Amino acid sequence: MKAGDAFDEALAMPLVDQHCHGVRRDELTRAAFEGLITEGGPSPAGTTHFDSPVGLAVRRWCAPVLGLEPYAAPDIYLDRRAELGAEEANRRLLRVAGIADFCVDTGLAGEDLLTPAEMGRLGEARAHEIVRIEAVAEEVAVRSPPATAYAAELTDALARRADRAVGFKTVIAYRIGLDFDPRPPGPREVTAAAARWLGGSGRLTDPVLLRHALWAGAEIAGDRGLPLQVHTGLGDTDLSLARANPALLTDFIRAVPASIVLLHCYPYVREAAYLAAVFPHVHADIGLTVTYTAASSARVIAEVLELAPFHKILFSTDCYGLAELCHLGAHYHRQGLATVLTERSGEWSPADAVRITRLIGADNARRLYPLNG
Repeated sequence: MKAGDAFDEALAMPLVDQHCHGVRRDELTRAAFEGLITEGGPSPAGTTHFDSPVGLAVRRWCAPVLGLEPYAAPDIYLDRRAELGAEEANRRLLRVAGIADFCVDTGLAGEDLLTPAEMGRLGEARAHEIVRIEAVAEEVAVRSPPATAYAAELTDALARRADRAVGFKTVIAYRIGLDFDPRPPGPREVTAAAARWLGGSGRLTDPVLLRHALWAGAEIAGDRGLPLQVHTGLGDTDLSLARANPALLTDFIRAVPASIVLLHCYPYVREAAYLAAVFPHVHADIGLTVTYTAASSARVIAEVLELAPFHKILFSTDCYGLAELCHLGAHYHRQGLATVLTERSGEWSPADAVRITRLIGADNARRLYPLNG
């Protein structure tokens, strides 16, 4: 086999999507669709979110999957999507992405989203659960245990969920930022905070309880050999970007007993690459970033490849709501990685390019997550 053929084969191999969400099972209005191709709110009057990198990418790369010419107008695209129906559109877009395994964060689960099993069925892939720590804490709170029993009940609940999951995830960046006290709180602090929270609002925002839940999940993850995914960087307007810099996690990283996967990272891609380079248990993911930067995604991939060891970089789509985002995440990963590795062909051998492609696309995730259980 020629080196070029081997590289093309490596790029086309089935990928492990190590972080994603369910996609919508229902028919979508234009407003609903546009709301899912942005991390922001509605576009100003007279404008459209189709006028964005990811909006143009939908028209270019998703339209042919649905049987349209490239660059189909938004209304034509959405009419065709409605004609096919949500299930058929989801099936086509998930399967063309070429995913072998979906690792699905179920923290945003709802009746309108496909379950992990349904994602796997429509995508002809295996599906696995990623447990969102804060969601489990909120489920425990609904049962209104005594404040003195809350910590033990949360630990038990997380341990039970770990029995059928391949990893944990935290969204503490959304709740209080990543500049939190990295130490686990003491038992008295947890009981006092639980007494204030239980019976009140269901959303966990108390810094003490968020730190406690994070450490409870991290310790179970460490004991079970499961990774802990941490949202960093790019997110919706509920997040303060300056407080989502992964470098703020440095002291927590030094102490945590589990492997860490830094999710998304943009615009702090270099910070994430540095942390992956210097800490043996830290890994960097650029899912979501690659999709939303679309035609410019090769530059983002090049940034993470500047410093992060190649065995520490993971592929994901972070698709949520739209199967289009799964297809685009996989497409721009392959396209961007091919561009970067081709540009470096004078420095790295063809065999190196093939190995790096396989590591990032699937092999690193298969080593980190228990996907064969």
